[in-house]
Amino acid sequence: QNRSRAVSCMGPQVAACAEHLSCRDCFKALYVHKFRAMLGKNRLIFPGEKVLLAWSGGPSSSSMVWQVLEGLSQDSAKRLRFVPGVVYVDEGAACGQSPEDRAKTLAEVKSVLQNIGFPWHTVALEEVFGLPPAVLQGSAQEPVGTEEAYKSAVDSFLQQQHVLGGEQTHQPHTQDSSGPCSLGRSPTATQTAALCRLFDSVRTLTAKEELLQTLRTHLILHVARVHGYSKVMTGDSCTRLAIKLMTNLALGRGAFLAWDTGFSDERHGDVVVVRPMRDHTLKEVAFYNRLFAVPSIFTPAIDTKAPEKASIHRLMEAFILRLQTQFPSTISTVYRTSEKLVKAPREGCAAGPAGPRCLLCLCVLDVDTDDSATAFGAQTSHLSQTLLSTPPAEAGTTTGPGCVAGEGQACCRAAQVMEQLCYGCRVNMKDLPSLDPLPPYILAEAQLRSQRDWVMPEVQEYLIEDSDSEAEDALAQPPGARLTTQEQGGENTGTGL
Repeated sequence: QNRSRAVSCMGPQVAACAEHLSCRDCFKALYVHKFRAMLGKNRLIFPGEKVLLAWSGGPSSSSMVWQVLEGLSQDSAKRLRFVPGVVYVDEGAACGQSPEDRAKTLAEVKSVLQNIGFPWHTVALEEVFGLPPAVLQGSAQEPVGTEEAYKSAVDSFLQQQHVLGGEQTHQPHTQDSSGPCSLGRSPTATQTAALCRLFDSVRTLTAKEELLQTLRTHLILHVARVHGYSKVMTGDSCTRLAIKLMTNLALGRGAFLAWDTGFSDERHGDVVVVRPMRDHTLKEVAFYNRLFAVPSIFTPAIDTKAPEKASIHRLMEAFILRLQTQFPSTISTVYRTSEKLVKAPREGCAAGPAGPRCLLCLCVLDVDTDDSATAFGAQTSHLSQTLLSTPPAEAGTTTGPGCVAGEGQACCRAAQVMEQLCYGCRVNMKDLPSLDPLPPYILAEAQLRSQRDWVMPEVQEYLIEDSDSEAEDALAQPPGARLTTQEQGGENTGTGL
């Protein structure tokens, strides 16, 4: 009956976790163990690998950065071995902040990041209007490291440290002392006006939140590639992922739940997104930040002060949190369900190559085809008819069969973009009256894909492909011999084309 004592060590109780009461030391040990165990059991981050920490200034991402900072300290029992960096995305223009408020927030952000000591990068959301189309193309996906590869990487790292002098004073974050990158410059007035015009044209708050999340992901992905980071850490907590799972189901993204809520997200190929905070609830994060003075910065979000029914995100969040107060196992039940989701293609698609990817969320378009009796199939069939006889190169001068008279260019451009979106992104884009305000890199990539799809059937019959036996023989040869064979027989076999 004594509720003032912790259950495990009978010390003074300061935190009430989901399972039991804890004192300060026990709570910290449990909190740190969850973070380390999440990284340890997955073994996706290799020693010496550069990892970009996506920091928003909120409680969860601040706690994540703090865990990494303590894990790299000399006092840590088992030190983390990767090389961290921090990125902060300024979303003030999309959230309606004034220039004065944005400057004040940015000054606080720089102060916190300088005290942390990691290499940091501050970018404004307006920078998406200067991104190259290559952001949406991705790179060849690297095979997931096996346990043997992880062990060999650890052994190699330890040998390297032994050669350099054993347990010498080593600060991983000093390997990149360049400070803020060039993307941290102030956005131009034209870019700010374009971003405001884009978000002002979106009809619903639901579509605004999804668009904001998409643009933020593209910008962080670009920063990671420019500076050589192969992993990106986000501070998604258990509570946030449970809400996100239910929200994405309502938004029609059920096919991609394993990528949107799992520990790792490999959809981008060369950059993998990991979520090491997914075992921590928001209540635990709040206790930890309060007890150990973890610095955080409050910045108004796009849904700040919005009513409960303003968007699907707000409605689902209120529903889950209200249900959690009545049934304390709600969040854990939803979260444990997400852990059982498997990243596997649909039946009949596992043996073939990866299909086209969504233009915005970059997930494989592993959905119903245009001949199916579904809502998505009906939309796909309509868009296919719209572009049936309109080459992409002539979209500005020719009106397709499904276009409105006098609006051939805008209508065909919209059809080009919409046909390359998954169902969830397509529903959100319906709340955008015109796709012209979208960043140029999205429109350019959509046009490039449409041109490629239009030309490919025309040249397919002229392409020379190797037989299966020739391909196996080429792969069995050493790289040097393989290159020699291609140079000598390229004209006869077609491998030199």
